[in-house]
Amino acid sequence: MFEPLPGSRMRRRIYLMRHGEVSYFDNEGVQVNADMVNLTDVGRAQAAAMGEFLADVPFDTAYCSGLPRTEQTARGALGGRELDLQVRPALREISAGDMSGMTKEEVKRDFIHVFARLGEPGLIYGRGEVIRDFADRVIGDIAKLALEPGWTTVLIAAHEVTNRCILSWAANADLACMTGFEQDPGCLNIIDIDIDLRGKEPEIARRFIKTMNLTPLNFSKLDNNLATNEQMFALRKKQMGAA
Repeated sequence: MFEPLPGSRMRRRIYLMRHGEVSYFDNEGVQVNADMVNLTDVGRAQAAAMGEFLADVPFDTAYCSGLPRTEQTARGALGGRELDLQVRPALREISAGDMSGMTKEEVKRDFIHVFARLGEPGLIYGRGEVIRDFADRVIGDIAKLALEPGWTTVLIAAHEVTNRCILSWAANADLACMTGFEQDPGCLNIIDIDIDLRGKEPEIARRFIKTMNLTPLNFSKLDNNLATNEQMFALRKKQMGAA
């Protein structure tokens, strides 16, 4: 039921990706339905590059959140492997709600820089979900996955804030740690988990981060000088300028 990573006692590994680049705005700068967006050309190149980078990794299974951008990213990263891609809806991105009509100051406070305020009770992301409720959903599911039998190495394609939650959990840190975990489009994180099988039920004994926010198209992060939410609005300006 539990086959460990070679050389370990009872360790398994999660390759956790953020989906590749997408745009959440049309060419006029109007917000579109985030559940329906597809990868841009750059996003597809990011996923394909990750597929080459991970070509020798023996994945047992793969998961995505079920949204098109994570499915496309996962299939690119799998590089043509004949592996069933399963959906874990609990790993869907936090909802920012309808931000149309928000002032620039409100967008900065409640969306771009919201993680600096994680100590506030009932804090909402944009005009969408309560961040603490979202985190409980994500962390509950990843902890459940960690104990499920039948895998040693797994690929997950998820989302920026989803990944921030998972990384905070992997670092054994409070939710406020989310603010320090940047997740560039198409990035890779590697998390190892030790399982204790000595009791009646398996338990998570230890978890730790091996790699974080690795972007194979730009290892050095050269000219990548914006935070992830800032990148989103920079792409919006670029689109509007090209229209």
